[in-house]
Amino acid sequence: MSNRYFGTPRREILPALPTKVSRMLDLGCGTGATVALVREVRAVAWAGGVELDEGSAKQAETVCDRVFMGDAGNEPFERAIAPASLDLVLCLDVLEHLADPWTMVRRLSPLLSPGGRLIVSVPNIRNWKFLWRLATRGDFHYRDAGLLDRTHLRFFVRQTAIELATCGGLHLLSAANAQPFVFPDARYLLRLASGGRSDELTAKQWLVVAEQKT
Repeated sequence: MSNRYFGTPRREILPALPTKVSRMLDLGCGTGATVALVREVRAVAWAGGVELDEGSAKQAETVCDRVFMGDAGNEPFERAIAPASLDLVLCLDVLEHLADPWTMVRRLSPLLSPGGRLIVSVPNIRNWKFLWRLATRGDFHYRDAGLLDRTHLRFFVRQTAIELATCGGLHLLSAANAQPFVFPDARYLLRLASGGRSDELTAKQWLVVAEQKT
């Protein structure tokens, strides 16, 4: 994977952050770019990261207080984190790489304090470009990146992304296009005309925000 993949801060999460982020965990933290971004806008006292790529994990240690290096599915990171102690957990384009992302969400959810948030992003397999290629060309070829990244093990649409984010008992706050279209993009106008329903086919990624009950 490129440095851009591991080192790009995910600015689209900023409007979804809780007001208080004292303690956070970033699953699949890459080089820690998104942790650094959150630290710019919130008073983060402790930040943890989980990262499989050794080189990226080493870089993340410069912005994270603790980096758990290894496969998240096998790394018992929650043993080092007290239940109900985190204000924010990020799972940004990582859960689709796991064989059992539902178990992972069930592991993460109890770590959130009341009012703490889980922010998940996953690709949208219902995107019209993929459906068109599949229907007209029979194209389901895996690639090095994108929707059919060869390391993707699970695929989601909006409803199943919601089910994933809330399977640990969290309350749904929102499930929206991770990169909303703006005027004069024709997809913005299509969204207005359809009352938002066109996002089901035009969104490349879903950003789902779920909250621990207070």
